[in-house]
Amino acid sequence: MIFRAAVAHAKKHPGLIPQFFFICLGMGGAFVYLIRLAKGPHVTWNKASNPEPWNKLDPTYQYKFVAITTDYKNLKKEGPEF
Repeated sequence: MIFRAAVAHAKKHPGLIPQFFFICLGMGGAFVYLIRLAKGPHVTWNKASNPEPWNKLDPTYQYKFVAITTDYKNLKKEGPEF
């Protein structure tokens, strides 16, 4: 129903087509980023099998989306093995 109304408005006012496109693009990008965050190493979905999944990560694992000043290849682990 909402999609039909949007198509009807776009037919009457063609200037709305780019706005609908960019709104859908933004919502899609936000959804994909949310899925990426939900699958990150710091999120625990099953506490019974692996309560602390971040302890199994290698020190060279790049967990940030953009790391400007950090070189993950030269990192050393500074803590005990769990």
